[in-house]
Amino acid sequence: MSTPQVVVHRDKELMAKAAAARLITKIVDAQSARGSASVVLTGGRNGNGLLAALAEAPARDAIDWSRLDLWWGDERFLPDGDPERNYTQAREVLLDSVPLDPDRVHPMAPSDGPFGHDADAAAEAYAAELTAVAGPEDHGAVPSFDVLLLGVGPDTHVASLFPELPAVYEQERTVVGVHGAPKPPPTRISLTLPAIRAAREVWLLAAGEDKANAAAIALSGAGEVQAPAAGARGRSRTLWLLDEAAATQLPRDLYPPASS
Repeated sequence: MSTPQVVVHRDKELMAKAAAARLITKIVDAQSARGSASVVLTGGRNGNGLLAALAEAPARDAIDWSRLDLWWGDERFLPDGDPERNYTQAREVLLDSVPLDPDRVHPMAPSDGPFGHDADAAAEAYAAELTAVAGPEDHGAVPSFDVLLLGVGPDTHVASLFPELPAVYEQERTVVGVHGAPKPPPTRISLTLPAIRAAREVWLLAAGEDKANAAAIALSGAGEVQAPAAGARGRSRTLWLLDEAAATQLPRDLYPPASS
């Protein structure tokens, strides 16, 4: 697994714009090299902020949206169209405004979908969908995502992997149902750490003073059970994208001067 790199931007708006520009470049490079690209999206204020910045970026048209696979790292297990679903929010800020191939957009099932209120069955189905597109070159049960985005919670959770809850211990399954989450809604679906670590690159997004302690803990060598963000690593790159407020508790020698 790769060693985390830290990039600090002046504020959350600049962080979102810079992350969007970085993501455009990564997608275009992957499509040039392999014909297509795959990205795992995240929700929350920072994930949606990145997508909103991407929607406004003039360079977004450099992406061949028809050759982009989109997956999700986790989902709130709520009815289709619920405004709290990550998929609903992503559609509103970006997806409905770009020419994606609907067959290459892979939302997690809603609670009123084919699996009803069985989040575990919905998780199994998503795992099967991932396995179906994984090739021999992926060396595992999920594809080698080009970029997997994760927001970092104040408690160090990533996706819907919360400290010391059963899902963060999972080492075999790639997708699990999450029950009793400490923030609403309590029922969710999430990729596990093994699935996250299959990605070529993992980017962790954190902005705001309320994320400073989480970033400091996760980057201090904490264990992944107590600090799930510490276990989120990419195979070739792990990138922490922060604003100055979220970096206030980090050792100053951990990152270069903030971008202007």
